[in-house]
Amino acid sequence: MMKNIAIIGSSGGNLYNLGGKEPHKLLNEIIQQANSAGINVADIVFVGADMSMDKVNSTTQARLITFDNEMVTGNYEILKTTNEKAMKADQQLAQKIINNEIDGIVVMSADPSSINKASLEAAAEKNIPIVGTGGTSMAKIQNIGANILAVSGTTGTTNRTRAISAISSLSKAFGLKYKPVIGSSGSSSTEESGNLKDRISVRGIMMASLPGFIAMSLVLALSKVSFLSEFGEIFNLLINVLPVIVAAIAAKQVSGLDEIGIVSGIVAGALSVQGGIIGGIIGGILAGLLASYMIRKAFDWKIPGTTANLIGGGLAGLIAGLFVYFLIAPIALAGGNAIRDLIEGALALSPALAGLVAGALIWPAILGGVYHAAILPIVLLEMESTGMSFLGAVDMVGLVMVSAGITLANILSPRRKENRSLAIPGFLINIGFGTFVEAAYPFMFSSKYVMGTAILSAAIGGLLVGVLGVFGTAYVPSVIAPGLSNNALGFVIAMLVAMFLSMGLTIISNRFTKEKVND
Repeated sequence: MMKNIAIIGSSGGNLYNLGGKEPHKLLNEIIQQANSAGINVADIVFVGADMSMDKVNSTTQARLITFDNEMVTGNYEILKTTNEKAMKADQQLAQKIINNEIDGIVVMSADPSSINKASLEAAAEKNIPIVGTGGTSMAKIQNIGANILAVSGTTGTTNRTRAISAISSLSKAFGLKYKPVIGSSGSSSTEESGNLKDRISVRGIMMASLPGFIAMSLVLALSKVSFLSEFGEIFNLLINVLPVIVAAIAAKQVSGLDEIGIVSGIVAGALSVQGGIIGGIIGGILAGLLASYMIRKAFDWKIPGTTANLIGGGLAGLIAGLFVYFLIAPIALAGGNAIRDLIEGALALSPALAGLVAGALIWPAILGGVYHAAILPIVLLEMESTGMSFLGAVDMVGLVMVSAGITLANILSPRRKENRSLAIPGFLINIGFGTFVEAAYPFMFSSKYVMGTAILSAAIGGLLVGVLGVFGTAYVPSVIAPGLSNNALGFVIAMLVAMFLSMGLTIISNRFTKEKVND
């Protein structure tokens, strides 16, 4: 038989600054964790104020959140009026408890002396289990003889860790199996399991970390300006920060613990700097796994939430970071250097051939789903040491500019009139933002000639990148990409050749196929 619980309380004083100011996220997290344990949230009596309860006054606004098959949110009113409504809702909840319709209660900064007095006294009378946070309120609840399973403060906790702590205690009391949900609140999420494949994604880590690498490239470009030479020191600082960035992202994604995961990743990343971004990724993944495991164990052992978060955020990051520092960093650094040496060796052997092959393969790589899993990490490994990348330049020339050329051709001379409106936004985004190469897909998939055009143009563009010795980056506006390269003129030449070649060949293809259709 499914167990029913109620959530009572308020946005709180200290809690307000630790998730209470967004009550729907707080409540949805509890509901999501409860659903994972097969527990039904049957009622809610929650007062959400527009400021910390430590600072309320006669003009403070608040809204009452209740439950009727789904969350029902009232309008903002004077706190006194909202409290009066909450007291009535609490009395109705008390009757449900007396009627044995509620099996447990989650308390979040409740008011056992007034607003929530009726329900908590009924819970004490029925001896149903209670879990929650709020030091003062939980002490008062204990004094009325309630069946308290777990008490925790709010300092150092998050919505997720508070919810996991509460549902972990209740599920044990109910004899239910519970696996914490580690995805985003309110979304379909992957449950914590031993399946590391579902929890670890190097592609996801790299994509999320990309803005940090772009920031480094921008700083490098600024350092080349004579009166901004001091930015060279900032560039060197950012290089050391990159492992911390990837570690924080990795730990957050793997642990699913939001701020706690980020903290564990930062601690691990700071100790993984000597291993470069590979070391940072390894440290972050280990920190995420340890944080998730250790915080669950802490809750199993009924350790208070604040202490559990310190264990999950600090100790997990420290253990993972020290492991990388002493054992993994030299190996990880050597691995990153080996990849960069391989690219440099290929360029030294034959720049033209290296560029031609990279350009010819880049469209098949992205169409085959290999790009983000293999090429992007290599781009970021190259950028880690110099702020620029050979494959990054090939990306901009062979993907972005070729896509821009194909879409431009379908603006100037479309195969079908309706193609023009489809091509315009794709062209503008490619030029303006240096991304959205997918804009060329409709034209490539509908014509084998355009598909061949893309591959040929990318190959020629890559050849020029190699011959001209261009190192740069993608994922920035096309108009500023040359300024972030080691050879601005060479980059411009390669970009324009690739764009206009793909444009010209696509126009020819469109006219040829249009004539065949008309025939």
